[in-house]
Amino acid sequence: MPITPQQLLERKQQGMAIVALTAYDYVSAKLLDRAGVDLLLVGDSLGMVVLGYETTLPLTLDEMIHHAKAVRRGIEKALMVVDLPFLTYQESFQQAMHSAGRILKETGAQAVKLEGGYPEIAETVRRLVLAGIPVLGHVGLTPQSVHQLGYRKQGNTPETSDRIFKEAVALQEAGAFAVVLEHIPSELAAEISKTLVIPTIGIGAGLHCDGQVLVTHDLLGMTERVPPFAKRYANLQETITQAVQAYGEDVRDRRFPPA
Repeated sequence: MPITPQQLLERKQQGMAIVALTAYDYVSAKLLDRAGVDLLLVGDSLGMVVLGYETTLPLTLDEMIHHAKAVRRGIEKALMVVDLPFLTYQESFQQAMHSAGRILKETGAQAVKLEGGYPEIAETVRRLVLAGIPVLGHVGLTPQSVHQLGYRKQGNTPETSDRIFKEAVALQEAGAFAVVLEHIPSELAAEISKTLVIPTIGIGAGLHCDGQVLVTHDLLGMTERVPPFAKRYANLQETITQAVQAYGEDVRDRRFPPA
């Protein structure tokens, strides 16, 4: 049976760390699911690592749905969450409901994720949850706000630290089943994780979160630059290049296909 948001809460209560990664296609989703990943996020990072955009902002809802449908076909057990792209939920609650509803209806995902915890977003989360749509929150560094925040670590001052803490609490009160904490001081992440009943999933937020998420392309060494908080567990960029070069040499030298 697929993992549910309730099971993630139980893992926090039992002190079991949650393993999360991004997925953007059928093959990667199948491999990651088979490897035992708990939560697969069809993140709007696909705009950068798959579609070649400079930021996540150009990504459309239709593009997200297209990739999420492929991911769904590769999953048997992991909880599948899909990002709401930029300007598909900020204009009004009605817009957010329409976008989230399309994702659940057209892709088979179990939940959506959106960025921010300021009052309007917290209210949107509350109303989505009341409508039966599970929501994963996201505070700290929010990439859809790149033109305001850049990609710098957030929460380094008392004022911003307090704001992020309050946003995380507001998302819990609104009914979010978990919160992503991105690129914030580990001390702040630890305080939030200790305070919240719901799980926290860190990315560049230290060891004290209830789980961790990375962009899979960073983990596998398929991106040119890796964020300072990520870790490469493989170098597929080099492996793939070498394999293709070897194939090219065999073709040019008439060694492939074999006689």
